[in-house]
Amino acid sequence: MSEIHDVAIVGSAFAGSLTAMIARRLGRSVVLVERGRHPRFAIGESSTPLANLLLEDLATRYDLPRLRPFVKHGAWRRAYPEVACGLKRGFSFYHHIPGEPFVPMADRGNELRVAASPDDELADTHWFRPDFDHFFQREAESLGATYLDETHLDRAEEMGDHMILSGTRHGKPVAVRARFVVDASGPRGFLHRALGLGEAPFAGYPETQALYSHFTGVRRWDELHPTDDRPPYPVDDAALHHVFPGGWIWVLRFGNGITSAGVSMTLAAADEIGLADGAPAWERLLARLPSVAAQFADARPVRGFTHAPRLSFRSAQSVGRRWAMLPSSAGFIDPLLSTGFPLTLLGVERIARMLEEAPVPAPVALAAHASETDGDLVAAAALIGALFGCMDRPADLHRLLMLYFAAASFSETARRLGRPELAGGFLMRTHPTFGPGCRRIIEDTTTGRLTGEALADAVRSAVAPVDVGGWCDPGRRNWYPVAFAPLFAAAERLGTSRAGIRTMLVRAGVAASAIPADL
Repeated sequence: MSEIHDVAIVGSAFAGSLTAMIARRLGRSVVLVERGRHPRFAIGESSTPLANLLLEDLATRYDLPRLRPFVKHGAWRRAYPEVACGLKRGFSFYHHIPGEPFVPMADRGNELRVAASPDDELADTHWFRPDFDHFFQREAESLGATYLDETHLDRAEEMGDHMILSGTRHGKPVAVRARFVVDASGPRGFLHRALGLGEAPFAGYPETQALYSHFTGVRRWDELHPTDDRPPYPVDDAALHHVFPGGWIWVLRFGNGITSAGVSMTLAAADEIGLADGAPAWERLLARLPSVAAQFADARPVRGFTHAPRLSFRSAQSVGRRWAMLPSSAGFIDPLLSTGFPLTLLGVERIARMLEEAPVPAPVALAAHASETDGDLVAAAALIGALFGCMDRPADLHRLLMLYFAAASFSETARRLGRPELAGGFLMRTHPTFGPGCRRIIEDTTTGRLTGEALADAVRSAVAPVDVGGWCDPGRRNWYPVAFAPLFAAAERLGTSRAGIRTMLVRAGVAASAIPADL
């Protein structure tokens, strides 16, 4: 290709295609390069309130109205029924003792349910990536991005005022020229390999492996384990986590009859079970967890198993003079807590703001993007690493999880109120009190200095100043429905009034009649 584009984006999954759409709206010429061909399988499928809010903000700021229905389950199903998704009302955790069936405890000590929405209409979603990514790629192409699929790039070099990306397409040499390059090709992706960037491990993070596939015939957990209590949401209409010592299993249901499921395990646990064996390893794992085996008794994989021998990744460099990685290419940690989407969309937001200013971002802006990307990845890795260390201690795991839910809910609320500066950085890592407090708790839990009631007290103290969800309330017995009262009580800390909170909720789609009049 002889033309020099303003922007070349490598990788046409949703994040790369979204970046291409934004660049086109900004008047930049764009070439979008894809190694494979849509529709195709991709891992990373579970959204969060913050991820949906970021997508909504980007769609609004850059005039992409066709993307707005994707931010809520009800709107998505009405606008795009042909694009499969799953209903995600929250996060469900169930703890298992190997060799024993799951038996609910009277105090719900071996389970946790945290709602993320008050109803199905406003709920988050699981993104069926073959449909979702393909939709975004077609949108980017319809807005004028040049699209090259089945293009295998293997070389990147700077040449004067642009970069040249070289490789082959359909067996013939191809060269793509652009003033600026965005790498959206995923962990250990194109620029990481082509530039020989090397890796920078997350300090103290355990080595992990994963095994995953898509299935049909997965039974609902609530059919196998009904309860007389009134839960905050149906347990399966969520990101369902089965936790056991050394690892955890995810179960994500889509509306097309397919369920995404897989396991993430520490290296020691993975080696013990022979995780690299694929399907036989999955069967061995189920044999150790009788209740999970019952859920998958009639399940059949619809594709082969994928084994990831090194799950976590952190590139030693994420920007250059004429290139930048999205966070999804700069690093990866674990599917736990669905951190991938919000981290990536925060990166798309930063790159979009840079492209507003100039076709080639200024060095100071690129350095800031690198710093924010790495800071967010390190903060997420510290928390997830600590959670892996607590997977044989349900109470401590639940206590640490309150740090995540407190930070996520406060960040979402601050952004909805137009005050994102109140919750700087992912997991509020730059917040003047919560950030340092959270880091101390995570470090002390990881080293074993903090556990049990001392950990509970430390988490309660850290969460209290930013509590908008009524977290750490023992009276809830590990079931956390959406609660409006704590949100209204936090109005002053959010820089608004009770009337401002009410207006925000209605603007977000909550029916006025659903908000108690006395709040």
